[in-house]
Amino acid sequence: MMASQRGKRKLEVPDAPPRKPQILLAACGCLAADQFALLCNYFLQWAEVRTVVTKTAQKFVKVSDIPHTVPIYTDEYESFIWKKLGDPVVHIELANWAEILVIAPLSANTLSKIVSGFSDNLLTCIVRAWDYSKPVFVATSMNTLMWKNPFSERHCIAIEDLGINLVPPPSGNNPEMADPSVIYSTVRLSYDSKMKKGQGAV
Repeated sequence: MMASQRGKRKLEVPDAPPRKPQILLAACGCLAADQFALLCNYFLQWAEVRTVVTKTAQKFVKVSDIPHTVPIYTDEYESFIWKKLGDPVVHIELANWAEILVIAPLSANTLSKIVSGFSDNLLTCIVRAWDYSKPVFVATSMNTLMWKNPFSERHCIAIEDLGINLVPPPSGNNPEMADPSVIYSTVRLSYDSKMKKGQGAV
């Protein structure tokens, strides 16, 4: 009896891989949007990614450089998918799906829309429908004159009052978007910190 018990091996079940966080990345129309594909590739190392590209951002985003496994949503999806009452509403579906929203680059135009509560395209509808118990990160990008305009300072203060996390430009006098690696690191460190505190998914 004892021999047979000693001969039995405990079945070892490998731990399940950790669930990837669900990240919604969005790009607005400005020159820095040409780095959006690189930003997507950073986040794909760690998260499940879906993307939103505004109409003007489509002029700058290198779609061919975004992995084909990453869904890309544009304004047209709202009217294409919704046909009748009861059909899915894209901006609601995306806002519910995502655990974190990252807008990079965030243009001066969309910054002012968010502050004013506009919801005139897919991205601003998502922001308006967002549950602010979940984090939002934005990385601004604009020309120097726009960045130094008093409205920009007011708007940056206003979004921080809303609980939106601003990933600032490289320096106070340089309005370029923060490097994609910095944006990625900022978001991931925030997520990992909350997970370590035992707060579960953010």
